[in-house]
Amino acid sequence: MLASALSGRLGLPLLNFVLEKLVIGCAVAMAVALQSEFRRFLEQLGRGEFRQLFQPDRLAIPKSDSVIDEIVEAVKELSKNRIGALLIVETTGPIDERDFSVPGVKLNAEVSKELIQTIFQPKTLLHDGATLIRGSRIISSGIILPLSGRTASRQLGTRHRAAMGITERIENCICVVVSEETGSISLAERGTLNRPLTIRKLKESLEALLSPIVDREAVAPGLLSFVRQIGSKTRTLVSRLLRLPSTASRDKK
Repeated sequence: MLASALSGRLGLPLLNFVLEKLVIGCAVAMAVALQSEFRRFLEQLGRGEFRQLFQPDRLAIPKSDSVIDEIVEAVKELSKNRIGALLIVETTGPIDERDFSVPGVKLNAEVSKELIQTIFQPKTLLHDGATLIRGSRIISSGIILPLSGRTASRQLGTRHRAAMGITERIENCICVVVSEETGSISLAERGTLNRPLTIRKLKESLEALLSPIVDREAVAPGLLSFVRQIGSKTRTLVSRLLRLPSTASRDKK
């Protein structure tokens, strides 16, 4: 915008026209390419979480091999016996439980394959909801999640739609789903459902997705990086425009 104003002042109408269209194009491109970052920004702004908007989140939740093994072994048995299950696993930091439709029952227990299998037994009171895993702890169970509104997801079961729905809203979590009807295993990430998975593929995916992240940007790393690039290019363009009058005056002489 500043470069556009300067080009107008310097009597460069063609450059001014190109810059104005470029600004509009960049705005549209940012809205499309960074829609998830904008959504997260607006959600945190609406909750009044102003400090989190500008402070980098350096918190990572490493998952040891033993925790992943416990999850995989539990899912293996649940799949084998065709017992439905839905696990929410945090990746790079605690998620906001206000995004849940119903927060569930607090457990704060150590992750174990036996406990996970027990929770999802059909006769238990908590088996219908999701279970939240944070680090090496099972935080809560019986969680009711918002369902995905996508047309394609309506052909899926409730657990699969819930897994897609929560990962659409929250980026720092993944969901593991076991189908009650077929025993097939699915993994939801950022609203996308990968299925069916073998036990080996599930373990490989968990190891890849749950590796610790040392540092993250405050709200939207892609957005901040994009803004920095635009700012750098704008400063370069402005400096070139400012040199134009002196160059023109030398040519006249």
